[in-house]
Amino acid sequence: MTVDHKDLANAIRALTMDAVQAANSGHPGMPMGMADVATILFTRFLKYDPTAPDWPDRDRFVLSAGHGSMLLYSLLYLTGYEDITIGEIKNFRQLGSKTAGHPEYGEAAGIEMTTGPLGQGLATAVGMALAERMVAARFGDDVVDHHTYVVAGDGDLMEGVSHEAASFAGHLRLSRLIVLYDDNNISIDGGTGLSWSDDVPARFAAYGWDTSVVDGHDPEAVAAAIKAAQARPAPSLIACKTTIAYGAPTKAGTAASHGAALGEDEIKGTREALGWPHAPFDIPDEILAAWRQAGARGAADRVAWDGRHGALEAAVRAEFGRAMAGRLPDGWKASIEAFKTKMIADKPAQATRISSGAVLEALIPVVPEMIGGSADLTGSVNTRHQHGGNRSRQFRWPLCPLRHSRIRYGCGDERYGAAWRHHPLCRDVPGIQRLSAPGAALVGADETARDPCVDP
Repeated sequence: MTVDHKDLANAIRALTMDAVQAANSGHPGMPMGMADVATILFTRFLKYDPTAPDWPDRDRFVLSAGHGSMLLYSLLYLTGYEDITIGEIKNFRQLGSKTAGHPEYGEAAGIEMTTGPLGQGLATAVGMALAERMVAARFGDDVVDHHTYVVAGDGDLMEGVSHEAASFAGHLRLSRLIVLYDDNNISIDGGTGLSWSDDVPARFAAYGWDTSVVDGHDPEAVAAAIKAAQARPAPSLIACKTTIAYGAPTKAGTAASHGAALGEDEIKGTREALGWPHAPFDIPDEILAAWRQAGARGAADRVAWDGRHGALEAAVRAEFGRAMAGRLPDGWKASIEAFKTKMIADKPAQATRISSGAVLEALIPVVPEMIGGSADLTGSVNTRHQHGGNRSRQFRWPLCPLRHSRIRYGCGDERYGAAWRHHPLCRDVPGIQRLSAPGAALVGADETARDPCVDP
């Protein structure tokens, strides 16, 4: 039996409005509005395997508009991620559940990062797209060849951090990054015209992005836009014109559906408008089976990747595994200890930024994934380093929090990052470590001292 796109998308809408109603708390509007877009992405384009959620060559999906968390939870349940059961959906926003009001990394497989503060998800996704290109350059496209997709809303794109990150992505031509912008013109206070009047596609075009505008409720238009974006030589923004709370008889297209339960009467009317006669939390077997089939389609890609990965030379395969696990290579501690011993003996009268650069110089030969970077302040902060003759491992970037993205992606470790600037968003990084002043002990997540950036 063939299941229509409409029924697949309406399963997301139904789970969303039922879960938010049961909790009497949450944001039903965005998931209901973006259900068509998400359905196309997860059934036709996204490369993933729910039975192997940490498969390194999966596409990354970041829900930057984290308040619409039921979109992600619905997708994870429907496609077969075992951590999100129908029981977890029913327990939405309740103490101890995996389905918090905003997605929380580590609570369930399939949640690529914690998203709450708007703009954070998009900025991190830029770092993920950068990490993909860096790891591909090191290990080859046979084992690293995937995209990063983002669902972002007006609030994400209003935040300054998204401007900086988007500029950086355009500058580096990160073509594996595709942002699906929920362009619904509604904020929690009313129309977005209350607070901004940006021409978003024009702004992103100025950053060097490919841009397009589509009807977010036209599945074939969405599919064509994503297919075109995959072939572009630049990052892509697809502005999806949607109706918030699509299907709700009186609250669709209004701020009333942004951050509150629809109410029993409105939900009854929505069921009638959508042609969804099923009881709360009831997904008919044929619709669930179609979703699970969509979730299973990535298994063949993953098995093929396993073969390519297994064909790597043993040393390369081991190094790839180490890097993706975020483990530092053997010898890094000895390099640091030798550096500290020398600093204690020499007692140089120099600025801490000079010492920071020296730390990087000590680690560059033993940590292949080590990079330096600055916001056009290289000569001041000493983050330009050579390795392997004349090959520089350094970036210049805007002042945005990209540094923790490589850890979320799975190829970094912060213990050697003395030169990185601390930023409040680093609280999203597990096990952050830092280097103290010259001659002091190395402290980290496995010892008593804590990095001030990490939540207790």
